Amino acid sequence: MERRSFLRGAVIGTSAAAFGGTLMRGAAYAAPAQPGAGPYGALGAADANGIQLPSGFTSRVIARSGQKVGSTSYTWHNAPDGGACFVDGTGWIYVSNSEISSTGGASAVKFDSSGTITGAYRILSNTNRNCAGGKTPWNTWLSCEEVSRGYVYETDPYGVNAAVRRAAMGRFNHEAAAADPVRKVIYLTEDESNGCLYRFVPSTWGDLSTGTLQVLKAGTATSGSFTWANVPDPDGYPTATRDQVSGAKRFSGGEGCHYANDTVWFTTKGDNRLWQLNLANSTYELAYDDSLVSGGGAPLTGVDNVTGSSSGDLFVAEDGGNMEICVITPDDVVAPFLRINGQSGSEICGPAFSPDGKRLYFSSQRGTTGSSSGGITYEVTGPFRA
Repeated sequence: MERRSFLRGAVIGTSAAAFGGTLMRGAAYAAPAQPGAGPYGALGAADANGIQLPSGFTSRVIARSGQKVGSTSYTWHNAPDGGACFVDGTGWIYVSNSEISSTGGASAVKFDSSGTITGAYRILSNTNRNCAGGKTPWNTWLSCEEVSRGYVYETDPYGVNAAVRRAAMGRFNHEAAAADPVRKVIYLTEDESNGCLYRFVPSTWGDLSTGTLQVLKAGTATSGSFTWANVPDPDGYPTATRDQVSGAKRFSGGEGCHYANDTVWFTTKGDNRLWQLNLANSTYELAYDDSLVSGGGAPLTGVDNVTGSSSGDLFVAEDGGNMEICVITPDDVVAPFLRINGQSGSEICGPAFSPDGKRLYFSSQRGTTGSSSGGITYEVTGPFRA
């Protein structure tokens, strides 16, 4: 469904952190938000997994770092990060990155039609700090290295084909990727305090071996028009890709990225913002900025990975904050959807919906231990909006 843009400069009542708030156009919202103001209602008490959920939702642990996945013989990786789901016959697959230096990569978990785990395996090995990434329309997973001059690897979620390094997509501190099947490009975020937003234009759609890397050009304001310019040297040496084009727009720590309906949504952790690119008219604007929330009671802080549901809702995971995944609706309601308790030294990563939209997968990268070896991957099931 078509989403509407949020008001730039709106504020939310201070009770929004507890019950949800609304970003409104044309005037500040100062009235207290009511309990259950979010589309799923207020969060309940923590369940046995330490997760607070709205009524009707349940959670289960899918995998833990260093332990076997379900009844399989496969040991789950440390520091689980970005992820996505793929159709697999009548079941599905959830893939997850490993944000570990030198021995990172990505793994997959297979589910049958009832949600029972039927397998788990590696799809990428011995790469460097695989943070986020993105799903392609031809059902591959782009796993991105979050290091200086990092690569994008195209992987096979089904575990049949070997992973391929896609050097043409540029060497920089990669974070997330989002495919746009209309314009036949891949958008890429950069996790640098003065990073950029890129798009890769393949020579042939469906083949990422060759193409053109471009960077977004715009002014310094929080809204306006933008253009794209070719990056002369995608290899990024000796001059970093972000420093090769005059007028390239700077963003403070690019994180999650999601495409839907002629719009690209991406987050920047340095300033706790959610941005949107309106591709139909080549304009950009702020969708959410926690500094504009009155009283310091922002529902969403520590913005990180972002995904979308079939209802048009965005689900934004927090790196720190209250360890929440917050929902942002097409009606501009911002509210916590879930909260993880007792894991303040962690971050939430890899939110992704099963193909039928009835299950949400995500990870706590460091779990209760605060260590990369303490990662936990979860599934939440319930009455998600269609």
